[in-house]
Amino acid sequence: MGRALMNLSTRITTMKQFAELTKRLKRQRTALLVGVILNAVAMPSWAQEADATAATVDIAGHSVPVKAGGLYQRFHSNPPLSVIAAEVPDIDLSWFRGLQKTKVDMGFESYSPNFYYRNTRVTAVFTADLDRLRELMPTEVLEQVQPLQIWPGRGLVAFTAYAYHYCDNDSYNEIALSIVTNKPGNANLGPISLVGQSLSKDFWGYVLKLPVNTELARVRGVVGYNLPKWLTPIDYRETDKRLVFEIADSETGKLDVTFEVEKLAEVSTEPEWVTNSFTNIGHDGELAYGYAVSRQMSHASNSNADSVSLKLGDGSLSTYIESLKLGKMMKYEYVPDFQSALYAPEPLAQMLSQE
Repeated sequence: MGRALMNLSTRITTMKQFAELTKRLKRQRTALLVGVILNAVAMPSWAQEADATAATVDIAGHSVPVKAGGLYQRFHSNPPLSVIAAEVPDIDLSWFRGLQKTKVDMGFESYSPNFYYRNTRVTAVFTADLDRLRELMPTEVLEQVQPLQIWPGRGLVAFTAYAYHYCDNDSYNEIALSIVTNKPGNANLGPISLVGQSLSKDFWGYVLKLPVNTELARVRGVVGYNLPKWLTPIDYRETDKRLVFEIADSETGKLDVTFEVEKLAEVSTEPEWVTNSFTNIGHDGELAYGYAVSRQMSHASNSNADSVSLKLGDGSLSTYIESLKLGKMMKYEYVPDFQSALYAPEPLAQMLSQE
C-alpha cells in the first residue's frame, strides 16, 4: 500500500513537471512569434526586399547584395544578347547588336557600355538661382563648364526620374538632379548654347544628386563613376493618366519628395537618339566625363506646368532642392520607353585633345 502511494505521488509530480514544461514551451513559442512579428513590422519594406536577395557579389572589396539568378550575378555587365532575347523576347535588340562592349578597369573590372534594355524616364527642367548653382560646382569643374544662364540671375536644373525595368544591373529606380551646363571646350552662350544642344540632341550637365534604390546601383555609381549616389527607397508606379515617383529620406525612411507627371497623349514612336553627358572630378582628382546614348522609342514633351507636380517634404533632398530656389518649369519630357548604353568615364583632357 505504501509503495503504491509513493508511485502515485511520483506520477503526479511528473505530470505537474510535464504540464509546467508544456506551459514554458508555449510561452517561448509565443515570445518567438511576437518577436518575429515585431521585427517584420519594424523593418521597412525596401529593407525586406533587399534581404530577400540571396546572392552577393564583390565590387572593389564591397560585398553587394544582388538578385539571385539575376543578370548581374550571372554575367557581371556582359550578358549575351541571346540570353536577353530568350528571357524577354518582345524587346527589340537590334540597336544593341551594333554596339561593342569592352572590358575596362573603372575601380573594378567591368564592361563598357552598360546596357539598359527597357526603361522609362521623365524630366522637368526648371529655372534656378544662378549664384547658388555656381556655388555647388567645384572650382576645377567651373574652369571648364558653367551653368547656362537662361536670363539674368537664373540658370537651369533638370530633375529626372528613371525606372530601369530591365538592364545589365537587373532593375532599379533612380533620381537625377543636374545643373545644365555648356559642353567642355565650347563657349557658354546661355540660351544660344541651350538651343544648340537641343538641336544636336547632345546635352551636358553637372550632377548634384543621384539617389538610387539598390545597393548594386549605388556601389557601381560611386566606385565606377564617382557620382553622388546614395541608397534610399524610391517607389515607382503608374496610373491611367500619371506616373508617380516617391523618394523617401534615407535617414528617417519617411516620404520626402513626390514627383508626379502626366502621361502625354500625343507620343511619337519615331526612334530618336539622345546623348546625355556629365563633367565631374574622377577618383584620381582629375577632371573626367561620362555619357549615355539613349534610343528613345516613344517620347513627347511640352512646356505646360500643369503636367508636372514636384512636392517637397522635410527631408534632406527637399531641403537641398529648396536651396536652389526653383522657378518656372521650362520643359517637360515624357519618355515611357527608351533604351540606353552608359559608357565608362574617361579623362576630360582626352576628349578635349581630340577636338
